[in-house]
This record gives sequence, C-alpha cells and structure tokens, in this order.
Amino acid sequence: MDDTDIEQVTLALLDAANDKDSEVQDQVRKSMLTLGKQQPDRVLAMCQDYLLKHPKLVVSHRVVVLQTIELIVGCRIEEISAPRIKSIISLASEEMTRSKDVVPDWQQAASNILVAVGNKHINDIMEEILSKFQPGVLPHFFVVQTLANLSDSNVYGMVPFLNAILGTMLPMLAMAKQDNMKWVFSSALSHFSDSILEYLANLDKAPDPTVRKDTFSGEIYAAFDILFNNWLQSRESKLRLTVGEAVGSMCHLMASDKLEEQLPRIIPAIVSLYKKNTEHYVISKSLCQVLEASVNMGSRVLETQLDGLLLALHQQVSAPVDYSDPPTVKNHNEVLRCFSLLANSFPDRLVMYVLQRLENSNERSRMGSLAVLRHLINSSSSTMESKKLLILASIRQPMADHSNKVKKRVVQVISAMAHHGYLELEGGELLVRFIVQNCALHDTYQSHQRATSDPEEVTNEALRTMCDSTLHLLTTTVGRLADVLWPKLLYYLTPSQLSNATTPLCKSLIVLGNKKKSNQEPSFKIDFTQEVNLPSPQTLMIRLLVNAAFPFNSRGHGPPSLSLLQILSTNIHPKTETVWEKEIPPLLSLLEESESTAKSLDKKKWDEKLLELLSHTLTSIEDDKWVCQFAAEATRYLSTYNNALEEKSFLYRCIGVTLQQCFNKEVVKKQLQEVLLVARHNDAIEREGVAMGVGLCANSHLEGTLAKLDEFGKSDAFKKSPSIFNLLKERNEVEVEKVKSTLILCYGHVALNAPPEKILNRIDQDILRCISKHFNTKDLTMKLSLIQSVGLIAKAISRCVKNQGYIFSRKQELITVMLDFIKSEPSDSLKTPVRPLVMTTCANLMSLDPPLSENESFDLLKVCVNGVLSLPPDTHTPEKTKDEEILDPKQRKVLYKDTLAALQELLRSMLARDPSPDGLQGIFKHIESWLGSVHDHERERAITATSNLLAYYLESLTVKCMVSFHNLGALLGRLSPRCSDPLLAVRTAAVDCIYTLLSIQLRYEGFSLDYRDEGVEGLLPLKEALENPDHSVLYKTCSDLTKVMSKRLPQQQLTTLVFMLFEGLVDSQANCCRSSSVILNTLLKNRGAGLQDLVPEMLEVLHVRLQSITEEQVRVAVGQTVLILASQHLQTVINTLVNQPLPYDSWTSEMWMAMGADPIVANRIMEMVMEKLVITAPYVDKKESMMRGGMTKVATNQPLAMTCGLKELLLNGQSQEPAVSLFPQLFSCLTVRLGASVGVMPPKDSNHKHSGSLHVAGVAAEALRILLARAQLDEVMKRLDEDNAWDAMKELNTHVTGVTLLARAMAKHAGPRLPAIVECLCPSLNNIYECQRITVTAFFSELLNHHVATELLLIDVLMNNMMERISDPCCTVRMLAVRGLGNIAVGSPEKVNKYAKELLAAMSSGMEEKDDPGKLITLEAMSGLSKVLLHLDKNNVHLLVVYIFMKIRPFLESDNDDIRCASILLMGNLSKFGSGEQVFKDQIHNVLVSLLLHLVDPNAQVVKACKYAMRVCAPVVGSEQITAMFQNHLHEDKSLHYGEFINDLTKYLIQDFPGMLNFYHISVIQFFKSNWPEVRAAAAMFIGFLLGNIQQEHLSHLNMGTISKGLVVLLQDPDPVVRVKAAEAMGHFH
Repeated sequence: MDDTDIEQVTLALLDAANDKDSEVQDQVRKSMLTLGKQQPDRVLAMCQDYLLKHPKLVVSHRVVVLQTIELIVGCRIEEISAPRIKSIISLASEEMTRSKDVVPDWQQAASNILVAVGNKHINDIMEEILSKFQPGVLPHFFVVQTLANLSDSNVYGMVPFLNAILGTMLPMLAMAKQDNMKWVFSSALSHFSDSILEYLANLDKAPDPTVRKDTFSGEIYAAFDILFNNWLQSRESKLRLTVGEAVGSMCHLMASDKLEEQLPRIIPAIVSLYKKNTEHYVISKSLCQVLEASVNMGSRVLETQLDGLLLALHQQVSAPVDYSDPPTVKNHNEVLRCFSLLANSFPDRLVMYVLQRLENSNERSRMGSLAVLRHLINSSSSTMESKKLLILASIRQPMADHSNKVKKRVVQVISAMAHHGYLELEGGELLVRFIVQNCALHDTYQSHQRATSDPEEVTNEALRTMCDSTLHLLTTTVGRLADVLWPKLLYYLTPSQLSNATTPLCKSLIVLGNKKKSNQEPSFKIDFTQEVNLPSPQTLMIRLLVNAAFPFNSRGHGPPSLSLLQILSTNIHPKTETVWEKEIPPLLSLLEESESTAKSLDKKKWDEKLLELLSHTLTSIEDDKWVCQFAAEATRYLSTYNNALEEKSFLYRCIGVTLQQCFNKEVVKKQLQEVLLVARHNDAIEREGVAMGVGLCANSHLEGTLAKLDEFGKSDAFKKSPSIFNLLKERNEVEVEKVKSTLILCYGHVALNAPPEKILNRIDQDILRCISKHFNTKDLTMKLSLIQSVGLIAKAISRCVKNQGYIFSRKQELITVMLDFIKSEPSDSLKTPVRPLVMTTCANLMSLDPPLSENESFDLLKVCVNGVLSLPPDTHTPEKTKDEEILDPKQRKVLYKDTLAALQELLRSMLARDPSPDGLQGIFKHIESWLGSVHDHERERAITATSNLLAYYLESLTVKCMVSFHNLGALLGRLSPRCSDPLLAVRTAAVDCIYTLLSIQLRYEGFSLDYRDEGVEGLLPLKEALENPDHSVLYKTCSDLTKVMSKRLPQQQLTTLVFMLFEGLVDSQANCCRSSSVILNTLLKNRGAGLQDLVPEMLEVLHVRLQSITEEQVRVAVGQTVLILASQHLQTVINTLVNQPLPYDSWTSEMWMAMGADPIVANRIMEMVMEKLVITAPYVDKKESMMRGGMTKVATNQPLAMTCGLKELLLNGQSQEPAVSLFPQLFSCLTVRLGASVGVMPPKDSNHKHSGSLHVAGVAAEALRILLARAQLDEVMKRLDEDNAWDAMKELNTHVTGVTLLARAMAKHAGPRLPAIVECLCPSLNNIYECQRITVTAFFSELLNHHVATELLLIDVLMNNMMERISDPCCTVRMLAVRGLGNIAVGSPEKVNKYAKELLAAMSSGMEEKDDPGKLITLEAMSGLSKVLLHLDKNNVHLLVVYIFMKIRPFLESDNDDIRCASILLMGNLSKFGSGEQVFKDQIHNVLVSLLLHLVDPNAQVVKACKYAMRVCAPVVGSEQITAMFQNHLHEDKSLHYGEFINDLTKYLIQDFPGMLNFYHISVIQFFKSNWPEVRAAAAMFIGFLLGNIQQEHLSHLNMGTISKGLVVLLQDPDPVVRVKAAEAMGHFH
C-alpha cells in the first residue's frame, strides 16, 4: 500500500477529528488509534506535522489531535523510537506553552501527553520541562501543573528531582503576582509533599532509600513561609483553600522546631478559613494533618491553641450533615478525627469543653456535642474511663431537650455508653427511663398537620423505632445489664403515659425473665417489699389483663402482655402458675392462628374468655385477703383509664368478677360504694361498664347489691348542690340525670345477672319501683338507660318463667312508655339509638302475657314501621343542632343496621302472636306502600322486612285445616315486578319472597312440610342469574317465574294478579316496568288468539310506551308482537318499515331483527330484498354543487333501505336456516352490492338530520359479515377480523385489498361453497358498473391463488375470465387480471405449462404497459413472472433468460421499493434457467455488489428479496465457500450481522476471485454516490473490510488512490452514519 494513500487517509481523519457528531468523532479517534497502534511512529509524525502546518486550528480540533497522540503514546510507549519520543516531548511542550494565556482544554491535553511519556521517560521529560523552568523566570502555568501531575503518576521517578525543583521554585514564588500562578504553585507544593510522604512511607520499594525527611525540610519551610505569610490572605477563595491544603501537607515535612514555632500562627489561620469558604472538607483535612503532625512530635504549644481550635471544630461538628452530599459527610468525619487526636493529648480539657457545650440549649450545638461525645466514648474508651460519672451527670440536660434531633443523638450516646459500662453506675437508670419514654411516643403527624421538608427531620415514629431497637439491643447484647433492667423495667408498665411503650417493654422483660428462669437465677424471684418503686403484683396483673383485652392497641400489646403475665406467674402469686400454663397458651394461639385483626376478632367472646381466666385465677388463689386487695387496687387503678374508656369499662367488669369471688360482704359493699362514687357518669361507655360490673357482682351478692343501689339512690349524689358559694358547680342537674341513668342501667343488669330463682319476686317491688318514677324524663341519656333496662328486665323474666303462665301486668304500660319515646324522636334523621332499643325492648316484651289488642298492635306497627322505613339513607348526614354531636359515617352505619335488625325482630315477635293470613296481612299492609317507593333505600328496607317476615311465617306455619291463602294474588302482584329492581338486594329478596309465598300456598293446599314442588324449587337458582342480569337472562327469569306462578295460582286470583301487573307497568322503577311487561307477554302469548281484536290497541299502547322506554326486555316484547303481525301481513309490514327514515332508529331496527325469529318469514323477506337489489340502480351520479364541477355518486333509497333491513334481519340468530339455504345467492348479491357502494354517498333527507351519517358501503359490509356468521364460517370470520379486512373493503383506496382478503379466507376455509358463488358472480363481470367489475375480478384473481380452484374444476372458467379482462378498458381491472394470471403459479402450479404461452405473452406485455401511471401493472407482471418461472419447463423459457435479465436490471436501483423488490425476486427465480452457463454467471457477478449492498436497504422487503435471490443464485457464483455462506446466513426470517458477514465475504472474494477484485471495488465505489445513506455506509464498510483482509500480493488489483479519494469524500457526507463507516474503513489503511 502506497505511503501517500495512508497519509491521505490519516490526513482526512485528522481533518474530520472535530466532526460535529460525537459518534463520528469517536470513530475517527478509534481509527486514528488503530492506525497509530500499527504504525505509531508514522501516525505520530503525521499528527505532529498536522499541528505544525495548521497553527491556527480551532482549539477543540487541536485538543482532539493531542488526545489522540496521548492515547497512542499511552498504549505503545515501548515501541516508539527515541527520536520520536523526543520530538513528541518537544511538540507537547511547545503546544503547552505556546500561548502565554491559560487555555485549559488545549494546554491540559498537551500536559497529559507529557505525563503519559513521563511514566517511562522521566529523564527526557524533566530535561524538557526544566528547560522551561528556569531560575528567575516565572514559568508557564501548565509547566508547574505538569510537574505536580508527574509527581502523582510517577512518585519514584519524580521525588529524586524534587529537591532541585524546590530549589528553583522557591525564588519564583515571590515573583508570582497572578492568583492562578499562586494557585498552581500551591497545588504543586501540596502534590510534592504528598509524593515525598508516600516515598518516605515506602522506602523499601524506593530507588534511593537514603532519602530522608530533613532533605526537604529547609525548602519546604521556605515555601511555607511565602504561602502562609503572603498568599493565605488572598481574596480568591479557591486559592486560599489550595494554600490551606498545601500547608496541611507541608507540616509533616517541616522541621519540628519550625513547626512548633509556627503552630500558634498556623492553627488560627487555617481555622479562619472556615469563615471565608464554603468547602469545609479541605480545611478540616488540612487542620487534621496539622494536628497529627503536632501530636506526633509532642508539641507543647498546641495546648495554647485549644480554645480557638475547639470553638471552630465544635462549630463544624454542629453543622448539618446531608448524607446525600458526600463532602459534608467527609467533613464531619475529618472533624471527629481532629477531636480524637486532641482527646489523646488533652483528655480533661476536651471532655470538660464538650460537656460544657452540652449545657447550651441551642439545638445544633447540642447535636454537635453529642456526636463528639459518642465518638469519644467509642474510639477513646481508655481515655474516657475516669470521666464516666461526669458524663453521666452531664447527659441529663440534653435528655430534657424537646427536639427529636437532639433526642436521636442522645439515644446514640446512650447506646454507646451501654456498651462501655455506664448504665450500671449510679444514675444509669435515668438513661433507661429516657429510652422507655421515647418508646412511648405517639405518631408525629396527625391528619391536619403537614409534613416538613427538612431532610434532617426526625419524626416521632423514627425516634420511637430507634428506641425500640436500642432497648432490644441492650436486653439481648449487653449481658451485664440484665440486673439493671430486671425487674426495674416493670415499673414502666403501669403509668398510662407510657402505654405506647408496653410492647417493647414486655418483649424485653420476656427475654430477661425467660433467661433468668431457665438459668434458675435467684434474682428471677422479685421481692416486692424490697423493690419499693415497683407496682404491686395485683396492679401488674390488672394492667396486663386489661392490655390483653385490647390486643391490637398500643402497637399490638396484647400477646406480649399475656406472655409476660405467664412468665411472672410465680411472682404474681405462686398458685397462678398451673392455671396460666394451661389457659394462657390457647389464648395466644387464638391471636396468632387467625392472624387476627381488630375487625376479625370476636371482641365479646374474647372478653368473656379473659373474664373466665380472671375468675379461674382468683378461684385457684384461694386467698380472700389477696382477692380483696386485688378488688381494692383495681378500683384505685380505674382513674388510670380516664382517657381510655373502653379499657375502663372492661376493668369495671373485672371488678365485678372479682367481687363475685369476695366472701367479705363489707369489702363488697365498700368497693361497690367506691365504684359508684368514682365513676364519671357523664360518659355512656363508663355508665355501661359500671352497670355491667355491678350486675356481675349481683350474681353472688344480690341482697347486698340491691341494698347498696337503694342506699346510693337516696344519697347526696342526687341532690342539687346546697353550697351557698355554689362551689360544686359540676354536680349540676345534667350530671344528676347521668348518675340516675347509671343507677337505672345497674338495675337492668342486676335483673339479668341475678340468680333466676331469686329475681322474679324482686322485679316489681325493688327494681321496677325504683326505675318507673323516671318514665317522664326528657333527658336522652335517661331515656336510653330506661329503654335498655326495661329490655333487660323483660329478658330476665322470659328466661325465668319459661311458659309457666306468668302474667306481667305492667306490659302494656311499658310498651306505651316505649312508643312515646319513639314518637318524640325527629322523623327525618337517625341520631340516637332510641328506635332500635325501643323495638328490641318491645320484641322482648311481646313474648310475655297478656297479648296486645288489635288497636294496640296497629299503633305499635304503625309507629315502628313508618318510623324506620321513612328514615333517610345511612349516607345522609343530618344537620347539626346545638349541643349535639354528629355521628361519624361508621357509627351511623352501625346504628342503621341495628335499627333495621330491631324492626325485623319486632315484626317476627308480632307475627308469632298471630301466625295466620290475616295476621300476615295485618303486618304487610304497613309495608306494601313502601315497596314501590322512588327511593332505593326505602324499597330495600321494605322488601328485606317482607322477606324476613314471610320466611318466619313459613317456618312457624302449622296448617290444621284446609284454609284459603286469600291474599296470594295481591302479594305476588306486588312482589313479582321487584324481581328486576335496580338493586340486587331487592331482586334477590323478591325471588325469596315469591318462593316463600308459593311454599306457603303449597302448605295451605295440604302438602306436607317436606314436600318439594319442582317448579317452586326451580325459583331459587334464579337468584344467581339475577346477580348480573343481561336481557336474555332477565326474560327467562321472568318467564320461568310467570310459568310457576300461573301454574300454582288459583283461577279466582288470576285477575287480581294481572291488574296488579298493569299497575307494575307504571312502577317508579323502569326495571320493574320491564319485568311487568315480560310477565304480561308470557301470559298473553298463551292467550293471544282470543285477544285478536285488541291487537291494534296493544300496538298503540306499546308504541307510545316505547318512545320513553329504552329497556331491552320491553323491546323484546314489542318485537314478538311485530313478528305475529308480520306472519299475517308481510308486505304491509315491509313497506312500512322500508319507508322509515334512514339510518333506522333502534325501534325500527328491533322490528326488522324480530322478524328473523321465524324462518319462513325470514326466507320470504330475503328473496324480496335480493330481487329488489338486482333490478334497482345502486346509485345515481349527481353534481357536487352548482359552484363546483365534478360528480358525486349518491345511493338510491330503496336498495339502501333494503340492505339496512337485511342486515338487521340477519342479526337475529334464528335467521340462520334461511340464510344458509340462500347463502350463495346472498353472498354474491351482497359482495356485488358492496362493490357498488364503495365511495357512494348516502341520500340526503331534509326531514331527518342523521341521514348523512350512514356509511353506504359499511352497511353492505356489515350485512355480509353477519351473513358469514349465520353460515357459521367462523374460520373465515376469524381470518377477516385478524386482517382488518372489513375496514379495507369499505374504503375506496383499500377495497381491492379487502376483497382479496375475503376471497383468500373463502378459498381456505369455505371451498365447497365456491362453485355456486362463482356461478352467481360471473354475470357481474360484464356489468356496466366499473366498480362491480373491479370487485368480481379481484375476487376471482385471488381464487386463482389457491389450489381449490383446480380441485373444484373452476380453473378454466376463472382463467378464461382473466384472459378476457386483460383488455378491459379499466386500468385496475387489467392489473387485477395480470395478478390473477400470475396467481395460477401459486394456486395450481401443475397448470402453468398448459397456459405457458398465454402467461408469458401477458407478462411481457404487462412489463411494457404504457398506460400504467403508478407502474402497478409492471409490478404485477414482474411479480407474476417470478411466480410463474418457478414452475415453467426450461425449454419454455431458455431462450428468454438473458432478455428478461437485461429487461429487469434497470429496475434494481428503482426508487419504488416494490419494483426494486419484485425485480430482485424475479432475478432470483431466473437463476434455475441459467445454471451452468457462463453468460448467466457473468450476469450474476455483474449484480452481486448491488445485491450485497441492498442487504441494508431501508426497505425490509427488499432486504428479504436480496437474501432470497443471493441464496438461490449461490450455486451459480462459482465459489463453494461463498455458496455455503449465502445458504447458511441469508435466511429471510433470521437477522444478519452485516459487518461480520461482509468481513468474511471479502476474505473469500480475495481468495477465490482475485482477478475480479478490480471490478468489485470499482462497482462498490460507484455506490458511494447512492441515494440511500444506508447503502453508502455499507459501501464504505465493504471497502474497509476489503482493505483489512487483502494480502500484499493482491493490492495491485485495487486503485488505492480512487478508494482513498472516495472515502475522503464520504468522510464529509451529510449523514453521520456514513461518516462513521468511512472513518472506520480508513482505520484499515495500514
């Protein structure tokens, strides 16, 4: 290869080195580096020359060239000749210092070259650099920078020179006036010092082990003098920082006496930098180095500097640390290192200073002090040993700080102290208390507060979690703390303010207790008399038991509390161990197994289990004194729960259970008195708790309890305050009412819990006597207590009497009082539980004798039913009035649920008194008017109540004689329309009601209880169907319902039912109108013949209703009526419907569709439509407007209306039979209609605004699609849908494609139907309408593509038709005919030779077609010929091969992708006719380059065609290796790694066809000017690989000058990809 070519290429690359595209730049560098690695000297020489010849090159360009030199030098330093090294050093030095001004990128690049060379040739470098580093002359900025960088990269090479360099540099320092020069000298001194220190630290590896620190001390001190005294005061912060950094590094090299002398100046100076700079890390690092040097030499002066030093360091350590910003973290760590250094020398001063700073209440200051303290405790434990007590005393102040940030640091310090033995000392328990207090923190952000954006913020949650972990760690990892924590942690369990810490406390105590118990340590046993601060065993047990009752509160404290209780058993009382070992584990399993949550746990049962545990425990203790003390302490402990009333209520019950076990009556009396006095009666939960506790106590002490209640009722608690000063304002009238309420409730619970044998005779004289005097109260609280109490008394009586004929004489009086309470409630809202409580109480009273009179029952029902059903929905928020609290949505939902349940309970208890049809009707008449309410919630409540009532009626029904269930029809008429109510709950309840009613009827007819009627039982599955009803399910449901009802309904009740259903048609709910119409239709269908005179009237009614009803089921009913009419008067019905405005409204569409339900009617309609479509013109040509010329096709009305009607008719699934029998005629008719509709506008109807929205072709396509579905051609449909054929068929520009897809799908999946279809379509080929000829030709053309044409003997008919169409006046028809002829090669290849002559003639004329604007016929002719050639005999084509080849060659580079593709495929298919002939082989080689380069054609189909053509032509090429490559790698469906492929191919071309290399590379170079950038890039790549793989002996075949010129031009191509490939190719010039 000629040197000039390499030079030309290298020069071009150097020119392109500054390309605007970064990828091109990268590739240019890579190629330069590749060339440089091959011939480093030559390329380096060119780079040098380039820079020398272009002194005015832009800086960025020079930088790229210099960087290239650096890269080559870096990887080939060993191979570069000594002269070249010298010249590079000289060049780099010259480039670096040419400009006096600092130009960073340029000079840095030159400096980097010197550093790279310096790693190997340090002496040469130093010779050059020192020549520019002369005494007395201020050197260039980058000369000094280079020396600094060299000292970093080559420590052992540079340090021996440093003494001399420092000697020369020192006088220069005084000459430096500019800040940048001062900066670079300072930086260099810093680097030099670091290098010297590294050299001295590794003397064993150093070339000169005699070097010592004092070798440099003098120079370093002299430099220090200038830097420190002159430059450190600079105004430029960057310079000050660098000087500061240098001073830090230099201190280690200064003589000890000099350093000692300078320290009083150095330290303040560096500290002062903090104020002037923001980058504190460098300053702290420098300060740390100074301190380290001072401490190492044992400085005495250092102590004098401590005050200022500590102040500055403390400010730094107090600065915020942002862990996302590394410099702040590094600065913090360096400052802590400084403190460590000082701690080792001045422990007393340092600790005192830090502890004094702790007293400062400033948050940041405290945080800093705590950080230092923690660091010193951990890192300097020996130094801190004597300071422990002092630190313990000082930590108290920050512990009282309110800031969570400070608290977090305190916790970290405590954790460190714990690991170093501080907590065992006196005062250590305060630290434990601090941790526990912060374990009890509540969540930070309530919903109304907003989170702050402080990155250092510590939330309560974060601090609490940290303290939890710390407590756990202290318990588990610091063994010596066990005796500090056990049992002292028990103290923290009982204060209420620490309740949130219960879980971690219990867990720690469990760990400690288990460990001590298993090790049998004596300290496990707690002496409560010695440990005076601990709560008593009784108090501990109370606290843990109440915790267990609310297991999910306070972060899930239930399980840990129970577990701790079990561990403490022997400490609580020795006799509890056995009981608790047996009973506590099952309770724990219950909480664990079900993965319980507060919602899933049955709270009532859980409470009962815990009260049982308490009862069993107290029984097993057998110590009345202990039990009495337990009761007393439990009463005293009540006040702890003043802010947790649910817990307090449970504790009252515990006290009740405890008093049951108390034998000392005085203690019982005293505790009851205490409970009643200390209770806060204003709260409902607490009143309930007190009453339950007192009730439980009465189980063992009835007399004493009643006596105490009586005494309490007469006490001062009920008297108004007598004080003249009115000091006791709080015991005002309101509170007196609340106390009375408690007392009333107590009586109720006493009645319920007292022994049954003792209570009956006490109810009237003791209990009712005491509460009845309060019946006239207006106070809500008292009302509620009275209602509840009466209910409890009623329950107690019914539990006692059990049908003993007991007459409760005060029953009616109590019911009247109860109803008065309901009447006084507001009717438009539900705010209080008065209603549900009254109804529950009345239900309890109903079961007692005597029974109510009819009027009394009526009043009770009216008040209760209307009072509940009329309530607004539970989502309604009532307006707030003064002194009232609004219920939250959750509470409101519960209240509503309870109210409805109470009503149902009352209705059941009323019905139980009179279980007869009249009794039922008596209740139902209060409910039925609500069933048709416009409000959903009212209907739902009414139907639910009815369903519940009927179910109860059936359940308790006993038929003693044959009775008529006279109200069945009326009930069914009211309830059956509700089966399609909008609310699912109403629908399912309605079916339940009907099922129950019919079941009741069966019982009245005399069937036994276990008899099951098939029809009636079939109603229950209907509920499932109604869950999400579509129209067909709804129809069937209502129909089935009607059949069952009509079957079971007695004749005399039918009229009632029908009239009720007519009422149902105007129901407030549209859905129920729908079901009424369906039920009516089902009935009328059976009796339609007899109602003929009414048909017109019915149609009129339905027509009027239909205008306002959109429900599907009503439409179905209307449709059935129309079908009956159509079967009698078809022509009239059709005429009417055809004249409806287009597009049809949904009503008309439904009419058409309904007529498809009868096959005979449908068949007659189809024949009428087809006849009309054949004889009527499909469209007329109209002028677009008076102003514009041009014609528009407008559809004629009647055929369009007929097509629309046929489409709707076919939508009915039952039209399948006639559709299948007429399929060929319908298919052909609709296909031709579709052809005639494409591009046609709908007719305009001035009376109908939507007429223009109709898509004429869309209607025909839709009708055809539905026809295919009716004919069950699912595979055809699936194929067409997948290909989006329907959209294509409808539009003018894609119609042919759509029809082709239709024919293809029919040929593949509906072959047997084609002969009849072809026969029906043939006449349309001679149609005057061009659009219809196009449609049919496209259809036939595609049929020839499938063998089914031959199989069904259609080939001759189709071929003859195609031959005739070749001369059609329409260009599109001619193109489709050529396509059809070509398709025979695919569909029936065995017939190709039969038609060889005609096919070749047609294709040849097609390729020469003149009237072919888009070259579509040419394209079809080439594609068709490609296909035909595959099957023609050789003797039919042999003579035409070269002729065809020559004809298609110009098309290879056509701009039209399809033509390019077709010509390449045709060329491939010609190959089999020319194999073995030299002339054909030559033709292949002529186009081989073109094919290879089009493998990256932008068009994917062209790429596939190239792969195919090259694969089939491979055997003709004449190289086994190339043939194998083509056949292995060029598969259409596989991706190709083009670069590797061309690389390998060029190797085989060089090897097998060296004589053709000249032809090949000239051919490739021609493609340098291709229109496609991809092809230009591929050509560059081809040339590159050719150059990369060619051997020296074949180089003569290539014109290197032409190649290099071509590549140089491509390197300036507008497309960056081309430039990249050109640069890459240039990398192969070596």
